[in-house]
Amino acid sequence: MEVIIKIVQVIVSLGLLIILHEGGHFLFAKLFKTRVEKFYLFFDYKFHIVSTYDKWVRRLFKKQPVPKKENGDYEYQGTEYGIGWIPLGGYVKIAGMIDESMDKEQMKQPPKPWEFRTKPAWQRLLIMLGGVIMNFIVAFLIYGMVLFVWGEDYVKTSDITYGMKFNEQAKADGFQDGDKILGVDDETFDYWTPARHRALSNGKVAHVLRNGQNVDIQLPEEMNLLEMLEQPRYATELMPLQIDSVSPGSAAEKAGLKPGGVITAINDMPVEDFNDLTNALFALQDKLPENATAHDSLLARTVNLTIAAEDTTNVVEVVLDEQFRMGIQNHMPDYKVTHRDYGFLESLPAGVAYGWRQLKGYVSDLKYIFTKKGARSVGGFIAIGNIFPATWDWHSFWLLTALLSIILGFMNLLPIPALDGGHALFAIYEIITRRKPSDKFLERAQWVGMIFIFGLLIFANLNDILRLFGI
Repeated sequence: MEVIIKIVQVIVSLGLLIILHEGGHFLFAKLFKTRVEKFYLFFDYKFHIVSTYDKWVRRLFKKQPVPKKENGDYEYQGTEYGIGWIPLGGYVKIAGMIDESMDKEQMKQPPKPWEFRTKPAWQRLLIMLGGVIMNFIVAFLIYGMVLFVWGEDYVKTSDITYGMKFNEQAKADGFQDGDKILGVDDETFDYWTPARHRALSNGKVAHVLRNGQNVDIQLPEEMNLLEMLEQPRYATELMPLQIDSVSPGSAAEKAGLKPGGVITAINDMPVEDFNDLTNALFALQDKLPENATAHDSLLARTVNLTIAAEDTTNVVEVVLDEQFRMGIQNHMPDYKVTHRDYGFLESLPAGVAYGWRQLKGYVSDLKYIFTKKGARSVGGFIAIGNIFPATWDWHSFWLLTALLSIILGFMNLLPIPALDGGHALFAIYEIITRRKPSDKFLERAQWVGMIFIFGLLIFANLNDILRLFGI
């Protein structure tokens, strides 16, 4: 059931974004009186699932006959709207344009005033950027509406009573458990989120509060954000370990754990707080490949817990569930949560600011794609599905949809032939030089771009498959 919910979220989110992206091209094409022959969700190579023509629909309701063939073809019926069978995106087919349809026959005909190729370069530029513009507008609007509907909840840095928990690398860099990170360089951290790791990775000096004293820590010049976000993370809020309740029938209950009990070690690894326990369970799970047998899983999930209760210490064998869960609920620290509501007019600029931060962060992180670890982290549809929660939550759904809209917009802006950015680059070249690239050049560039994009899709989804088998 959890897998189905994830799949439905991916289909709804990407389907919505594809329609809106292609709708951006469609709107600018219509604005400049350019004929749009097709508007498709998914690709329709050879055949489609469903389609209709806008003029056919109007004629149907007006009970007017559909025109007969003239010169071997139907007269223009308006835009054909449909759903294809290849779920790798969508497209609008604009008359007189060399695109993924590779309609060479149309390009051999004399240019028509309603065709893309006869429009001024600046209009063609806006038509090609229409999808990207729509993606960014949609993302900013979604972020704004999320703030308007749900507001914003966060724990101020000053209210993180127990401070932060740091991994071994962070401690080697000068941090100590219990430090509160106040900011990096000239940036102040009013509250902590995992996204703050980006500022740490790019910063020079971190400002922390340690035992009531302000301390500056010189950060290393080379800090890899991907490594900082691996478990255990570079920095997280420190959570004391205090068992609040034990789930009936769970591994913890079978081991004799009770509310108030204390776990001091797991497989002889000391456990000082809930962060240590969580990291230890992550480590056990990460060591088990996806193609492991049931016997391998049972061995990995069988652990020895050292439990302190009153004046005694016992070591008990516990079998974790298949998700490596123990079945305890930790008593969360009573950190004061600050809630902020946004009015409608206030939410719009706040949404733009939030989206702009997300865009800058995404662009900043692209440098890691050119590293070995970064290339291995590139994912396809399975990776996209895994970022969605296993239960339907509208707040998370819209935040993730907005993020995907930003990613889709930026990726399409890259100056790669076959992408919107590639077409825009050729239009900009024409505006500057007043020389239009030949149709033959554009056709070859389109093929090169399509081969590159399909190669990237294969690489990303192959990474997903390899991860499934623990490779």
